Amino acid sequence: MPVITLTSDFGITDHRVAAIKGKILAMKPDAKICDISHEITAYNLQQTAYIVRNAYQYFPKGSIHLISVDSFYHKDRKNILYKADGHYFIAADNGLLSLILHDIKPDAVYEITYNTRFDDIVNFTSTDVFVPAAVHLQNGGLPEIIGRKFKSPKQLSFPKAGSTDNLIFGEVLYIDNFGNIISNIGKSLFEENEKIYGSFIIKFRNLALTKIHSGYTGIVSNWKNETEFHGKSAAIFNDSGLLELTIYKGNIDNGARSLFGLKVGEKIYIEFSKD
Repeated sequence: MPVITLTSDFGITDHRVAAIKGKILAMKPDAKICDISHEITAYNLQQTAYIVRNAYQYFPKGSIHLISVDSFYHKDRKNILYKADGHYFIAADNGLLSLILHDIKPDAVYEITYNTRFDDIVNFTSTDVFVPAAVHLQNGGLPEIIGRKFKSPKQLSFPKAGSTDNLIFGEVLYIDNFGNIISNIGKSLFEENEKIYGSFIIKFRNLALTKIHSGYTGIVSNWKNETEFHGKSAAIFNDSGLLELTIYKGNIDNGARSLFGLKVGEKIYIEFSKD
């Protein structure tokens, strides 16, 4: 049986997440449900896309990803279903799915028409529209039964890193729960320039780093004295292939975000020079 994953900006204090799960179980008592995150900053599509993009790939093919971010109902906004990369994605037509699947062409896109003919039917999009669609798919139903082909979903795009001469310029894309700073500078772009020039320096605000480590523990050169490296700053390419600034054993209070003072959208540069 396919898994239904849940992602939202609802938090866990209020009733909304419980209502979604309750509606799924009322329709299908043996449903498989898995949370991705409910701590998305309200209406933050870029944050949502980064989290879902890096999570969904680990779920089995055929999984259904129900994403309730910036999803409150309005009669003039469609709710859509993407079939892509062997998965289903359900969300409001706010551009989010184009961010999650920015480099993957969907097999099909549908406007969800089930339960949306009259405004007074939809009180809460997630329970009244998204859940019936997800359960239908989990039961093996065809998307054509609950929707119609849709050719013009809203499109958004991440800010892209660029380069000129001996300089790569990017920006902060995301800050995680450890306070790590994730940029939009990809490993392949870095390696293209490194082959040409060799030496480099990473610049941000009035700070700089001159080495990229192999991973979060790459800065530890002697494990017997591992504690000596706590609080040391480092740069790595993370598991998404993006340049990340980190503090070893840092957290949201004393990690890279607080010590470097960077915010989403701030600039990061890599300047190259010949050896």
